Amino acid sequence: MKSGFVAILGRPNAGKSTLLNALTGEKVAIVTAKPQTTRNRIAGVVEVPAIKGKQQAAQIVFVDTPGVHKPGSELDRRMLQEVQEALETRDLVLVLMDATRRVQLGEPATDARPKEKGARGVWASEDEFLFTLIHDLDCPVFLVLTKVDLVRKEQLLPLITSLTGRYNFAQILPISALKRDGLDLLLSKIVEALPAGERYFPKDQYTDQPLRFMAAELIRESILIETGEEVPYASAVIIEQFEEPAPKARKPVTRISAVIYCERDGQKAILIGKGGSKLKAIGSGARRKIESLVGTQVYLEIHVIVEPGWRDSSAFIESLNWRNQLEKLATVQDDDEGDVKKG
Repeated sequence: MKSGFVAILGRPNAGKSTLLNALTGEKVAIVTAKPQTTRNRIAGVVEVPAIKGKQQAAQIVFVDTPGVHKPGSELDRRMLQEVQEALETRDLVLVLMDATRRVQLGEPATDARPKEKGARGVWASEDEFLFTLIHDLDCPVFLVLTKVDLVRKEQLLPLITSLTGRYNFAQILPISALKRDGLDLLLSKIVEALPAGERYFPKDQYTDQPLRFMAAELIRESILIETGEEVPYASAVIIEQFEEPAPKARKPVTRISAVIYCERDGQKAILIGKGGSKLKAIGSGARRKIESLVGTQVYLEIHVIVEPGWRDSSAFIESLNWRNQLEKLATVQDDDEGDVKKG
């Protein structure tokens, strides 16, 4: 058997989350037309069956990462850190390029590192920035051209020539995640390149995310869909309560209490809407998706709180990370158990 971690890298709107969902067959990552929808590393687990005489069985752990863009806020820098951490623990990297978009690459430089200016760095373009991230990788890197169903085949050759002139990719694979074109070939090429190993996750597990984080993401997806301008990017969601139904409840109901954080009173007004209409639309859209996720009726309560400048608050941004949230919950539960024993 083979197994390994495959990091999915790309610019915003390159189709990373769409590909992850198509490969797993589940809604592992939220998807919208707005850039910077993904903020955290998200793992999707795919079991690939053996094909006698052709292909070994494999477990592939795909790691979706935030879209690569120039960091401008503390939140952006945290998103870039998520990308870099995914690249530290990987066996293979997929670089996704939107075939419908013009790639902005200058002449190859002798030193691919960015020119420094303070702590942020300056790059000719975000495409150049992406190539600095893969420049020194010591694992196979596949170029995956996405959305190829939207372009003519003769348009792909100049794009491929431009990109392969900058990096020696191990494979070049055109795909359409929405139409599932090229996905079987992509999986087989990945299996060929992965090392022998054991499963990292149980066979029936398709993501590492807890349900409460997935619920928060579905609420944020609803915000992205229902609002415009700066509101989606200035919004964050934290689940304060996630109460699953009793094992043998006649009418199982999952009770969820969530908080939407924004940065200004004007944003709060937009999120709530006239007479609460916008917040109701956000809640209704999210509730239906969460019900499909958990398989029960959902009672969803949402509040909106103004947290000025949260995108530049390291402490607040760390609190959004679901791994940190789980550690905090475990600490609270241990304290509660300790209090019960003392009592």
